[in-house]
Amino acid sequence: MSDMDLCARLTAGDLDALADAYDQHGSHVYGIAATITGSQEYAEEITQSVFVALWEQPLSYDPSLGSLRGWLVSRALHESALRSKVS
Repeated sequence: MSDMDLCARLTAGDLDALADAYDQHGSHVYGIAATITGSQEYAEEITQSVFVALWEQPLSYDPSLGSLRGWLVSRALHESALRSKVS
């Protein structure tokens, strides 16, 4: 499934689209967060936060600007860096 299709489904409120996005990219997002924070707990929180943001604001991702994985990873990197500074 293409990122544009996923984006359209998310924008339409299709909860299965969120599950599909998580299935495709969740382990990658979690792995990056775990590597940067060094914490399983923080990585789980960051992964959840990234996918909640995708669900709540699907239009914040623009498929014409890059891949969904890139957008998710960018958010995870940002949140992980903030979390690492706090801890």
